Amino acid sequence: MRKIHRTYKFRLYPNREQAELLARHFGCARFVYNHFLNQRKEQYRLTGKSDNFYAQERSLTELKKQEATTWLKEVNSQSLQFALRSLETAYTNFFKKRAMFPNFKSKHSKNSFTVPQHVSIVGGRLFLPKFKEGIKCHVHREITGKVGKATISKTPSGKYFVSVFTEEEYVTSVKKSGKSVGVDMGLKDLLITSEGEIFKNNRYVKRYESKLAKAQRHLSRKKKGSRGFENQRLKVSRLHEKIANSRADYLHKCSISLVRRYDTICIEDLNVKGMEKNHRLAKSITDASWGIFVSMLTYKAEWNGKKVVKIDRYFPSSQTCNVCGYVNKHTKDLSVREWECPVCHTHHDRDVNAAINILRFGLNHTSAGAVDYTGGEEVRADLSESRSSAKPEAYKSLACG
Repeated sequence: MRKIHRTYKFRLYPNREQAELLARHFGCARFVYNHFLNQRKEQYRLTGKSDNFYAQERSLTELKKQEATTWLKEVNSQSLQFALRSLETAYTNFFKKRAMFPNFKSKHSKNSFTVPQHVSIVGGRLFLPKFKEGIKCHVHREITGKVGKATISKTPSGKYFVSVFTEEEYVTSVKKSGKSVGVDMGLKDLLITSEGEIFKNNRYVKRYESKLAKAQRHLSRKKKGSRGFENQRLKVSRLHEKIANSRADYLHKCSISLVRRYDTICIEDLNVKGMEKNHRLAKSITDASWGIFVSMLTYKAEWNGKKVVKIDRYFPSSQTCNVCGYVNKHTKDLSVREWECPVCHTHHDRDVNAAINILRFGLNHTSAGAVDYTGGEEVRADLSESRSSAKPEAYKSLACG
């Protein structure tokens, strides 16, 4: 039995008064984040230094006392402090080169604020500071852990949600199978396993592309601020929401299917952001959401005592014959879907051959410590620092396409 962190997401149905109070929370949290981000930028521009979280927390207390911003007292003070904490985290991630420089938040995108404590869900209602009557909540599954912080959000389509962070003791119901599998991620098919199983690429953006283009065309003809503009904006937002929900549902099904059947799953450590720089395939790569899939696969494997092995992205998995080991450099072009080894004359399906090589490489190098396990710091095998950060065969083949 192990302790894990799990997040439960539920739909909220606030009444009119609660919706207005939520709007004030969204606005105040956004104001605090933007105000102190601007303050940090100005301080750095003038002095080369900027305040940290604790200095800005004291400034926030003084800001509430000013007559022009006394309305900040109307909302939960801890939510405003958490907005400052989020800003501090954004700066830390930037300086550690884990993220880009923080941007100002917009009210036109997803609005959210976090309540770090005093959160409870009782009788189908969410109870938070400032919300004494509780907000109606559709609790579609039981919360089994200890409730911690909660993040309330409003989507561009006008729906309210709460994400409740919990710590709980997790008992897995997934049995060990003793099997291992290699997985090759692609665009023609989303996933191809070393056993020849194919998970198709549903291409949700392409599926709804014509509807989305039509809805956006109608939106561009509406007058901003009018009722017609708002109604059409909601239609566009719901289409985007449909695409995101459909994709997430499919990726959840793919990831849990692999975790239930295999104890060790070997995958390539692709540099997705680097590959997205190719503008001809960026849309398709984003739609495939390889990064989200790997994240889902990783935490589900960890919960259930399984192992995800990430292999070196420079390993020529699709070019190497899995029978004799011959490296065929003529298969760098992605248009070559099948090829025959000139040495042993074995006929290969490009993707299945790659998955078999990924599995073999992952298992052979596991004991040597030359691969990366389920996140953490990347450990490379025979990497050259002068190489590009993306998989070479991807760029060369994309240039031909």
